Amino acid sequence: MPESALVYISLAICCAGIAYKVSTWFRHSFGSTKFTAFSRVCAAAKGMWQTLWSRQCLTILKAFFLDVLFLAKLLRVSPLRWTAHFLILGGFTMLLLMHALGDYLNPLVFSNYYSTLNPFLFLRNFFAVLVLTGLGVAVFNRFIRNDPARPPTSSMDVYTIAIFAAIMVSGMVLESVKITSVSVFRDMAGQYAADEDEASLKSLEAYWVENYGVVSPRLARPFSPEILAKGKLVHSVNCEQCHSPAQWAFMDYAFSRLITPVAVYLDGTAVRSTFHYLHFLICLFGLAYLPFSKVFHIFASPICILANAVMDRARSNPANLMTLQILELDACTHCGTCTRHCSMAFINRIIPNVNILPSERLVSLKLLAGGRELSVRDSLVIQDGLNLCTNCRQCTLVCPVGINLQELWFSVREALVVREIPNLTMLSPLSIYRGMEKDHIEITCYSKPISQALKAIADEFHSMREPKTAYTPEEEKVLDKAGTYLRQAACADCFGCMICTNDCPVVRAYQHPGSELGLLPHQLIHAVKLRLWDLVFSSRMLWECTGCYKCQEYCPMNVPATDLIFALRNVAISRTSRDIFKRTLETL
Repeated sequence: MPESALVYISLAICCAGIAYKVSTWFRHSFGSTKFTAFSRVCAAAKGMWQTLWSRQCLTILKAFFLDVLFLAKLLRVSPLRWTAHFLILGGFTMLLLMHALGDYLNPLVFSNYYSTLNPFLFLRNFFAVLVLTGLGVAVFNRFIRNDPARPPTSSMDVYTIAIFAAIMVSGMVLESVKITSVSVFRDMAGQYAADEDEASLKSLEAYWVENYGVVSPRLARPFSPEILAKGKLVHSVNCEQCHSPAQWAFMDYAFSRLITPVAVYLDGTAVRSTFHYLHFLICLFGLAYLPFSKVFHIFASPICILANAVMDRARSNPANLMTLQILELDACTHCGTCTRHCSMAFINRIIPNVNILPSERLVSLKLLAGGRELSVRDSLVIQDGLNLCTNCRQCTLVCPVGINLQELWFSVREALVVREIPNLTMLSPLSIYRGMEKDHIEITCYSKPISQALKAIADEFHSMREPKTAYTPEEEKVLDKAGTYLRQAACADCFGCMICTNDCPVVRAYQHPGSELGLLPHQLIHAVKLRLWDLVFSSRMLWECTGCYKCQEYCPMNVPATDLIFALRNVAISRTSRDIFKRTLETL
């Protein structure tokens, strides 16, 4: 098959892949069907048009030069990774323009362009060294550097580095073989020095063996000064106009010296064609694979940076916000910066759930956004990772490509909590951020997961009129041990003064708190003293407490009422979560 046909096939696959990936930005969502793909395309087009003709275009220009071209955010976060990225991006871009597309672009700028002349000969090697240096820094940072906070390395990370390295190494080997090849020299001499006699051609070959690295089986050093002088004369007439010394290709020339002992065996059309097609096909594979690899971020990341520079959740079209969040999944480079700064990442050492780590959670979200039907087990695993997020916003602040991770977690969490599986973190302090964002959630969607969680707790713990619930030894230990967790010894000091109840803002919020809350704070403490656990856990007061600590602050006997409530919640949530997970697995 002709090389041009292979190029067009690879380019067609690349373009089709890019078109498919871009289409997913408008087709995929986290479970919402509020906007159609067409309406999202129209909203995006309208938003871009309005932005270009507003003062925000200046903001876009600033973000483009600082964050897209100069990578200022990445430089602030990690100078080492900025160096690797800049070396790879700069070097490979220049190789693409000067080498891969050199026959088309360079003649437009240079009138006497030949790939074997300087500065092109030197610059190809210089830019290749930049890429290899950047890859070396990336390998050191990803695999060798002792960094306990380094996130797991995915197969996509390995593939990307391997493809870039294969392109560079195969190109270097090909050029080195061509430098040592005497048959390549003879083909050139036969074409451009055909008028010279046999003795002159032999002198020219000796000159190239001496000065250009050619390995000839019929000539052996040392050469006489007369032969070299004659060869130089023939060279100046026929070759010098389009051939700079091979030493300027310093990397290729150095490698050609290493393969000199076997250069005779590597000389031949079959071997050179093998190396040529190996390099050629690796490049085409990289081009075709680009839309489906992390390298696609060279398109998605700049768009993400520019979009987040001008978009605001309070004023932007919800359809555009939905599109942006899907785009952000493709913009992620899996650099792990968010995981390094995550305040909850250490929990992954205790709870082996990779979805706790922000960089790994994004991989799972791609499956969820793609509409793939996740199993109940997978949904629970993703949900658990999301629920442990404290919304501290550190991941959003340090993301080099400007992904608004906090809003992304919030959207996905809302898409998961409306499912039928109760989410008990709705009753914990981890749901505070959700309460703060209540205005951005439909009232029915906001209350449904809370009702589900309360019902699950109520089903697990019964009132005193029903048989008592059996507790595990671990739960009995927590409930019984004096001075730890519930501190029943401290609760024994309570004499029912009701100061805690009178100062409680939750009690004051109800017209009939006794009947609506089940147990008032002082009654809750007495129930703990009497070990009436079923009555305690079925009380609504346990879950309505806001954790303001007023009861504990004003108690004359220093009874740890608020700490008591939190400890009871932990027992209830732990027990109910275990049973929910067990029942869920039984249905699989």
